[in-house]
Amino acid sequence: MRSRTSTLIAAVLGAVLVGAGGGAALYGALSSPTKTIVRQVTVSGAQPAAVTSSLSVGDIYRRAYQGVVEITVSTTSSDQFGTQQAQGSGWVYDTNGDVITNQHVVAGATSIKVKFWNGATYTAHVVGADASTDVAVIKVDAPSSVLHPLSVGVSSKVAVGDPVVAIGSPFGLSETVTSGIVSALHRQMTSPNRFTIDDSIQTDAAINHGNSGGPLLNAQGQVIGMNAQIESDSGGNDGVGFAIPSDTVKSVAGQILATGTAKHAYLGVQIQDSTSPAGARLAVVKSGTAAAKAGLKVGDVITAVDEAKIASANALQIRVNAKQPGDKITVTYSRNGKSHTVQVTLGTRPS
Repeated sequence: MRSRTSTLIAAVLGAVLVGAGGGAALYGALSSPTKTIVRQVTVSGAQPAAVTSSLSVGDIYRRAYQGVVEITVSTTSSDQFGTQQAQGSGWVYDTNGDVITNQHVVAGATSIKVKFWNGATYTAHVVGADASTDVAVIKVDAPSSVLHPLSVGVSSKVAVGDPVVAIGSPFGLSETVTSGIVSALHRQMTSPNRFTIDDSIQTDAAINHGNSGGPLLNAQGQVIGMNAQIESDSGGNDGVGFAIPSDTVKSVAGQILATGTAKHAYLGVQIQDSTSPAGARLAVVKSGTAAAKAGLKVGDVITAVDEAKIASANALQIRVNAKQPGDKITVTYSRNGKSHTVQVTLGTRPS
């Protein structure tokens, strides 16, 4: 069976060759060669969203487009290509000039330019970035007259079938709007540094290279996700796109704005599903981590955390991701057919 892969969707604009006159503009290439696995998570008992009045696609666009920006990033390469430029999207978070985008859009940036709805372009700098969730905050010194923050919705209230609108700059075509529905919920994406992004939103709204970092909006014009990846055999939109949930974006952005960084809890293991007993089997226990310090070993099967049943590797990931570094959890595990319980003090996820 073919393994399903997805790709980051910032667009490489071209390479400026050292000593040469310039490079061609090439859309459809990636800012990173990272290939990521998109996992399907089966969910039962999902709650429908509250019934509220919906805006038309045009109304949503008119309400939100002034808060969406185009981001052009220059990076310096050590190879023969010299300076490269990549392009993505973003959205205004507050009136202080803070703009949200994907971490993979601004990774390695030596300069950042932000173009607003009125064509004005300003220089920005990175406030902080979190590769584990692919979220970055950049700050632009722009007048208040061009700053139109978008309202952030609650992604946990989104339901399958809800209408959504994406706005961004696919292939450098700024202020492009596409529409569709929420195709699925609780997907898992792999972040640029190979950790799992939980509860990702799947949509059939057209998303292409350059949409990275742009908002996915609900029918009330609120941001409920940030577009980040597509699954495609062709490299273009095949109707399967993924957005980082706004609840995650808001939490991470809040940490970055408060401290300049975001921290995540870390157990220090690699895991796989176990059926006998049901739970998360430890395939790797990394030396010096929280798991190792607590005496957990390869082959142990974690069956519960804080008395909540753990039926799969995914369940353990979600439980740990919901915690903070320094939190103490009670882990129940099976070793050689016998059940044991140990308290674990979670560490900080490495970058």
